[in-house]
Amino acid sequence: MAASDRMVLGPLVGSIDQGTSSSRFLVFNAKTAELLSHHQVEIQQKFPKEGWVEQDPKEILRSVHECVERTCEKLQQLNIDITNIKAIGVSNQRETTVVWDKTTGEPLYNAIVWLDLRTQSTVERLLKRIPGNNKSFFKFRTGLPLSTYFSAVKLRWLLDNVEEIRQAVDDGRAMFGTIDSWLIWCLTGGKNGGVHCTDVTNASRTMLFNIHSLDWDPELCQFFDIPMEILPKVRSSSEIYGLMKSGALTGVPISGCLGDQSAALVGQMCFQDGQAKNTYGTGCFLLCNTGQKSVFSDHGLLTTIAYKLGRDKPVCYALEGSVAIAGAVVRWLRDNLGIVKTSQEVEKLAAEAGTSYGCYFVPAFSGLYAPYWEPSARGIICGLTQFTNKNHIAFAALEAVCFQTREILDAMNKDCGIPLSQLQVDGGMTNNKVLMQLQSDILCIPVVKPSMPETTALGAAMAAGAAEGVGIWSLNPGDLTAVTCERFEPQINPEESEYRYARWKKAVMKSMGWETSEAPSNELQHSHQYNKFED
Repeated sequence: MAASDRMVLGPLVGSIDQGTSSSRFLVFNAKTAELLSHHQVEIQQKFPKEGWVEQDPKEILRSVHECVERTCEKLQQLNIDITNIKAIGVSNQRETTVVWDKTTGEPLYNAIVWLDLRTQSTVERLLKRIPGNNKSFFKFRTGLPLSTYFSAVKLRWLLDNVEEIRQAVDDGRAMFGTIDSWLIWCLTGGKNGGVHCTDVTNASRTMLFNIHSLDWDPELCQFFDIPMEILPKVRSSSEIYGLMKSGALTGVPISGCLGDQSAALVGQMCFQDGQAKNTYGTGCFLLCNTGQKSVFSDHGLLTTIAYKLGRDKPVCYALEGSVAIAGAVVRWLRDNLGIVKTSQEVEKLAAEAGTSYGCYFVPAFSGLYAPYWEPSARGIICGLTQFTNKNHIAFAALEAVCFQTREILDAMNKDCGIPLSQLQVDGGMTNNKVLMQLQSDILCIPVVKPSMPETTALGAAMAAGAAEGVGIWSLNPGDLTAVTCERFEPQINPEESEYRYARWKKAVMKSMGWETSEAPSNELQHSHQYNKFED
């Protein structure tokens, strides 16, 4: 009986989904896209100074190993033969920057996470070298504005501030990579022959990559003063990069690699021009497939690479709106304010309130990303009265995620000219039904959620299974499994939605221009206050 069960399953594909707050390993059936088993480990974020966000690259690697081993154990308990896992895909938090020593295999500093703000002064210094201080100067080459968000400025900061890294570069020992590169290098052998590569989607988030020539750009590397020999080789999103060198899956090829937002676009089957998805994770990311042409935004969106599913396959582009703080606002309510013990409780509090009672929350903890690109903004909660309680604040926090998405959708509709008729959604926060209903109300269009929300991991698995030399997952539209979905329809009238959105815009304006880089340190501010009394 068991043997025949195993045969029915056919080929399986594993997917490493390394996100900002956790790592996961998931295993899918390549024929049905069914999720068979998974394991998740939360990752620690370190905040050594205000605005700094770091992670330990070795903790990230350990968490991935642990997820792979635990998932394999769970599969064996289900009587599923792990030798049926024929390929592994990698999807990762993007822009997070690691520099390591290729001789020892050790990281030379903590990973600087994508939403870290320490590079604000680096950005200002670089802007001075650009004609007219134009932060969009490289837009037509990279698709990106000059911002603290992208890897090049993080790498510049590391080279300027970490002696060990400068030394390693001089000695020819340094390797740079985003999380995908770090993981693939380690998993394929590390210092003993590990493969140093990245894919086009991750490369397109560094600001060092030309999205037309699909290669590192020598002039950009020169502008940021980054030595090209430390950069990984750029490959397509679907090809065999190397084989697993240890653990339960030794010998299995790693054959798919996509930055998490591109992976979700693939997992949502958004293969046609004009199809879009929004992922609700630590941040919120709305991507719209623009096909084989790169569309440049006049409304603060990024032009990015959606995917290139094979060495000989065409590259496809996307317009992207990025919001820094979505799920992170829930984590903040839990960890910083302590008004909830678990993330799930936020939904309960918000549901009890049913309204924010005129309270608006702009969670600009890392400045504002799309469509403003305003690093000087900081978080504010306004419209408070004596009546406001924690339930209203929880509601306002969820509403903030929806308003931020609305701002991006408005920009996208202007850039694409064709308004979206519905929004496809995925990511951990989509389990929150209050949030999904609110999102539909604020957008005034239906919100559609697949019953299996792990689309990011699914996208990476699809790319891995479809790779040349693996060939167990068909990406032909006719072969793609139809997904069952849950729909949320708008339930409030558009006038009320517009009124609330206008109030939110007013709050956003008040959050801007808060921080100046010349601000004295806290110690100085305190000492001035005391001196006032001495006069």
